[in-house]
Amino acid sequence: MPHPHNDRAWPWLILGGIVLASIDAVFAVAFWSPRGVSATQVFQSIAAGLLGDASFQGGATTAWLGAALHYGIATAMVVVYFLFARRWRALVRHPLGYGLPYGALLYLAMNLVVLPLSAAGMPKFNNLPWVGSSIAMHLLFGAICAFAARRALRGRDS
Repeated sequence: MPHPHNDRAWPWLILGGIVLASIDAVFAVAFWSPRGVSATQVFQSIAAGLLGDASFQGGATTAWLGAALHYGIATAMVVVYFLFARRWRALVRHPLGYGLPYGALLYLAMNLVVLPLSAAGMPKFNNLPWVGSSIAMHLLFGAICAFAARRALRGRDS
């Protein structure tokens, strides 16, 4: 967690999570909407990680659960980067050099560890436009994590 003497870090970490999650939500809805998938269904698919296919029967309630999970996960991604950056300042001195690979790591972790262990199960990789654009977006997400951590650490003594 952020250093107890640096309460100024929290707003930047939370803002980073909000920015990351919001960009991801807009991306996902924009990608899937022309394919007949509603925003509600996009967020229900996130809730499926906890509830399985039952999430698609829960209407707005499970969509809101999915949105909350989405924003929580995004914020956790930022906080994890921050925690490592507290020890290894190169992570914030070179935010693109380390943030982009962190984004790739996030993509692999979400798709090869988190989702297979969740009630949603192993994702399919047969939709190449989705896979390719999702990888590209995760690179951006890693950069967002790095810049948010950089801002959260600005002015701190190591």
